[in-house]
Formats: sequence, C-alpha cells, structure tokens
Amino acid sequence: MEGTAVAVDLPTDLQARVAARLDGLQAISGLWAKHVPSGREIAVRADRPMNTLSVIKIPVMAQAFRDAESGRLDFDARREVGRDQLRRGSGLVQTFAPGLNPTLRDLVRQMIITSDNTATDMVIDAVGLDRVNALLEAEGYEQTRLKMTTGDLFREVWVRADPANASLTHREVFERGFPSDEGAAARTFAFEGDSTVWLGRTTAREMGRLLEQILDAELASEASSEQMIGMLRGQFYASRLPQRVRWQGVGVAHKTGDWPPIAGNDVGILYYDGGPSIVSVFTNQNTGDFFELEATLGLIAEDIVNAWR
Repeated sequence: MEGTAVAVDLPTDLQARVAARLDGLQAISGLWAKHVPSGREIAVRADRPMNTLSVIKIPVMAQAFRDAESGRLDFDARREVGRDQLRRGSGLVQTFAPGLNPTLRDLVRQMIITSDNTATDMVIDAVGLDRVNALLEAEGYEQTRLKMTTGDLFREVWVRADPANASLTHREVFERGFPSDEGAAARTFAFEGDSTVWLGRTTAREMGRLLEQILDAELASEASSEQMIGMLRGQFYASRLPQRVRWQGVGVAHKTGDWPPIAGNDVGILYYDGGPSIVSVFTNQNTGDFFELEATLGLIAEDIVNAWR
C-alpha cells in the first residue's frame, strides 16, 4: 500500500523526511506546514507557483462568507440550477434534474465538501471572480489568484482539441463531457502544466497562510470562520492527508484539488493533542503511480502529527 516512496531509509529529521517523501514522487511538488502553537515550520519548494485545481475554492468560500456578513448576499436565498449552470467533473448537483433550488449556503457547502463544480461556478457568479482576487490582493497574497471558472476551464479543454470549439456554450460543453480521442491524454497532461489555463494559481506557503487566517478568524467573524472550518471538516475525499491519521483520532479540515492521475493537492488543518498543524501540499504533472502519490501525502500527514504531537 505504501509504495516505493517509503521503501527507502528515511531521515529522522521532519524537514528532511518530508522532503525525501516528496522527492520520491514523479511529480512537481511543494509543501508548507506549520505547528500553530509553537510556530515551527517546514517548507519544501513552498514558494513555487502551483496549479491549485479545486483548492482555489477556499478563497471563494471566504469571500462568500464575508459578503453574507456584510449583507451583500443572502445565504438563505435560493438559486435555481438550470441546464446552463451544470458542470462536469466533481460534484453531485449535475446528477439532479434541472430545476434544483438550493440555498446559496447549500451551494457553498457543496463547493467545499464534494468540490461540486456546478455549485462553484454559481458561487463565483454570486461573489464575482474579480472580487475574490481583490480580497487576495488586499491580504497581501502575491501568487494566489482565481483565474477562471470551471466552465471556462472545461471549454478550454475542448479548444485544445480544436480551436473551433471556442464558441461552445457551457451547456454544450457539459453535454459533450471531455474529449476521449487518441490524443486526449497527452493534451490533458500538457494542459494541466500550462499556467495560462490554470483554474487557480498559488504556492504551498500562501495557501497554508490562507488557512491560518481562517483558523484565526482574520478574514471573517469567529462565527463565520467556525462555519468555514466546519465545511472543510465535512470534506468527502479522505484518500490523502486524512488517509492514515483519521484512524488515530486526528480531525482534518481540508480541501482537495484533483486531476487524477496528473495532479493531487490537499491543504488542511490537522487537529490533535498538541496541535493544530496546518499542512499545504501540491503535486502537479505526476507521471508516477497516483495511488502512491495519495499514500505519500497520507504518510506526510502522519509524519507531521508524530513529530509535532
């Protein structure tokens, strides 16, 4: 289960141990972790710009809660999901018949716990892409930006297959799904590595700091921050950071970002006796075994908990 990444002798020092695990992967990687009570940190390529994939939904959530607090948005207002709003990829909303009428709070929750792309684009439409980036800029984030909607991202996948597809509507993109021709896999790999078409950009350090701001209620009120962490604790996907530590009584509030088998990110807050710790890890352009990649992230979380417990 643990793969070749753990078959070698690993250093006992936490920084070196985590670096060795990441370096054992056939992927571009970056990590930042912090033991919040003591301020101890470890960093491995922590300032390298990375493709966020769905991790960028965290600042979208933060902006939505800020807007709800200010009265700009009503979290209890309902938003109809029509055919034009449906998006492929992760999430369950796409599986319901058009006409579903969730509240905005429901959409934010699904954006986080199931990484729902339909919900994500509806929330981005509600808060405004530019306003999310204005928040990030105001908070001093130099690299972290939301670059497009998931609908625009999936259209661009089709454009790479044929530039004539640039005129496709979101409904047409949804109905087509994803390309499956002979060259699709190679194009997808190149696409994930092309920073001009990333869903979002960040670094491991910056996304870790954003989680710390939520933990410290610096972006929204204490009540809103607790709700955000509650949504992150409800994350459905547990094959990376929580994989091993959840069986050891460690609570994990986290958000994944996926394009299997090419990329698998996970950023979260680990709650345990002597903690919490923040872990932000990104793996892009993977050419190795994706199961091993996910297992390695689980082992890194275990390393951190054991060292900083």
